[in-house]
Amino acid sequence: MTQMFGQHFLQIPGPSAVPDRVLRAISMPVIDHRGPEFAELAKTVLGGIKRIFRTVHPVLIFPGSGTGAWESAVVNLLAPGDRVLMVETGHFATQWRKLTEKWGIEIDFIPGNWRDWADPQVISERLAADTEHKIKAVMVVHNETSTGVVSPIKAIRDAIDALGHPALLLVDAISSLGSLRYEHDAWGADVTVTCSQKGLMLPPGLAFVALSPRAIEAARTGGSRRSYWDWSEMMALNQTGFFPYTPATNLLYGLKEAIALLEEEGLDNVFARHDRLAAAARAAVEGWGLEVLCENAEAHSSVLTAVVMPEGHDSDTFRHHVLEKYNLSLGQGLTRLKGKIFRIGHLGQCNELTLMGTLSGIEMGLRDLQVPFSARGVQAAMQCL
Repeated sequence: MTQMFGQHFLQIPGPSAVPDRVLRAISMPVIDHRGPEFAELAKTVLGGIKRIFRTVHPVLIFPGSGTGAWESAVVNLLAPGDRVLMVETGHFATQWRKLTEKWGIEIDFIPGNWRDWADPQVISERLAADTEHKIKAVMVVHNETSTGVVSPIKAIRDAIDALGHPALLLVDAISSLGSLRYEHDAWGADVTVTCSQKGLMLPPGLAFVALSPRAIEAARTGGSRRSYWDWSEMMALNQTGFFPYTPATNLLYGLKEAIALLEEEGLDNVFARHDRLAAAARAAVEGWGLEVLCENAEAHSSVLTAVVMPEGHDSDTFRHHVLEKYNLSLGQGLTRLKGKIFRIGHLGQCNELTLMGTLSGIEMGLRDLQVPFSARGVQAAMQCL
């Protein structure tokens, strides 16, 4: 790695850059996680994170990753032999399928081309055919980080309800919460999972699980054997501001500050900023004469933009070049998209000038490597902004 000077542009779609205020909060001295000072901190962040999820129901915070949050949903609600419906929207939807299968769950997997959303109509058709109501849950990725595709969660809930099907709705909001509009209660999600290092602007290390009353009741009578991920023990101790085992104390200090940052800006303003930056990024891609991976304009993500490399040009070679020459990190293509796309993250504390610096680095890199493109992307993005 060449020694670079100046700011590193971390423009992958997570982990996102951590604001200075959050970094300083994390550096607080470690405190007794059984004492009154910690209880006050815990109650503050447990209340604050509910506002970010837009829920009045419990949100659990585990030391862990988004994958851990998903595993908690599986083991608390599903038992071996249970059946669920999932939709292939990209790499991470496929990863959740693999995780769930390891617990002996039967998967009805709706295939997809990784360029469009989870279609409520197709989900409705699959559930309508399930006349015996064997499908226990519908599991959907809200913002598919590998492709830049957003699925319509409220419409999916409406499709389930229109059939009178009892399936729970489990949603991965790992890369969307805190960046895209998300309404856990109003949209009828039963479980929503996320993690700390995306829109919440923290380092990796915290897993979040928002619950509905239906999910809590289902976990009381169903699920698999669990210990670390058990919801009931966590909910019981959270009421007094404590955890059943050692929490990530200093990350909770950072979470308190991250929630404050989001609420000072105002969540509606946060969402509008992400929409504005995403529109500019897509304008740049169009100006370059390149292609956005997501083919459905209604499904475009405001968290990231996935860009298809022209035939004969490797996106990983391009990513390595802009990192080495311009100190710019872009997201790679995952599994079936490896070498075919690069992903521009415009989430978290990203603003107009951060995005313009990123797009300039991309345009210079395209020119350096003689990738076929039109040098009008940066100008198009500026005009959009």
